[in-house]
Amino acid sequence: MIVLQIKTKDAAPAVGYRSGVAARLAGLPVETLRVWERRYGVCDTRRSAHGQRLYSEAQVGRLSLIKQLVDHGHPIGSLAQLELDQLRAMAPASRAPSRPLRLALVGQAMALRLSGSRSAWPGLDIVGKCRELDGAAAALAGSSAEVLLIEVAELDDSALPAIVALRQQLGAAIVVLYRFCASATIRHLREQGCLVARVPADAAEIVLLCQAALAAVVGQAEQAGQADLPQHAPSAARRFDDEALSALSAASNSVACECPRHLCDILLMINSFERYSLQCASRTPADALLHEQLGIAAGSARVLLEAALEQLARADGLPLPAAL
Repeated sequence: MIVLQIKTKDAAPAVGYRSGVAARLAGLPVETLRVWERRYGVCDTRRSAHGQRLYSEAQVGRLSLIKQLVDHGHPIGSLAQLELDQLRAMAPASRAPSRPLRLALVGQAMALRLSGSRSAWPGLDIVGKCRELDGAAAALAGSSAEVLLIEVAELDDSALPAIVALRQQLGAAIVVLYRFCASATIRHLREQGCLVARVPADAAEIVLLCQAALAAVVGQAEQAGQADLPQHAPSAARRFDDEALSALSAASNSVACECPRHLCDILLMINSFERYSLQCASRTPADALLHEQLGIAAGSARVLLEAALEQLARADGLPLPAAL
C-alpha cells in the first residue's frame, strides 16, 4: 500500500491515500471512484507533487458512507456535494458492532500475520483458519464467520469455483487478496460479490477491507428484502420455440412480405435474452432482482410479438406449431 504524508502548517503530517487504496478502503472499484470524481467532483482532494489525488482518512470515510447510500438506492448525483453531517443523517441506522468482527482466514501468510498480533487488532475475532484454499470447505464447516478473508498470491480463474462454493457454504462476506492477478479474474470475482484487493502492506487496512465487505453484504441483503414487494407475474410460456421460429423464417422467404422473417429474428433474439437474464441472476442479490425484472420485461414483449406473429402466419398460410 502506498501512503504519503501531507505536511500541513502547524500540525503533524496527515496521511494521504492514493486513489486505488482509497477506493479499496471505501469498498469501491477504483474505476467507480474515478467516474465519481470526473463527473460529480465527489471529493475535494489534495494533489501530490506529481499531480496524483490524495485522500485523507476523513475523505475515505465519507466515500464509504456515500457508497452505502448508493447501495440503498440514492443516486450519486444527489450525494456527491453533500456535507458529512447531511450524509450521516441520510444513512440507515448504524450497525457498528459491539463485539469484534468474526473472521475466518484462508492462506498461511495472512493467518500468521493476523494471528501473531491478535491483541493489536481488537476489531477482529479469528474463528477459523486454513492454510490452503483446497480443503477450506471442510476446515471451516460450521464456522460462525461473518467475513471470509482469502489470500491467494498468484490468483487465476482456477480458484473461482472453490471461492464461490465457500461463499455459498458460509454465507459470509468475502475478501480476496492477491499479489498478481489478471484483470478478468478480478472482474469475475467482483461479479460474484467478492471484495478483491492487492495484499496491503499495512495490516490495519485489512480490518477496514473486512468491514467494507460486511457493510456491502448487509446493504445487498436489505435491497433483496425489498423484492418481497408485489412483483409482476411471470410471463406466459413460449408459443414458438427456436425450431419453430427457424422454420417460419425459412418459409416466409417464398412470400413477398418480409415481416414474418423479421418478427422471427426479433423473437429469437428476445428468447436468447430471456435465457441470458436467468443465467445472470445468480451473481448477487441486487443483480438477481435486476435481471429478474429484465427477464419479465423481455417476456412481456415476447408475448405481444408472438401474438402478432401467429396472426401474420395464419394470414399468409405459413406453418404453425401443432400446439397452435
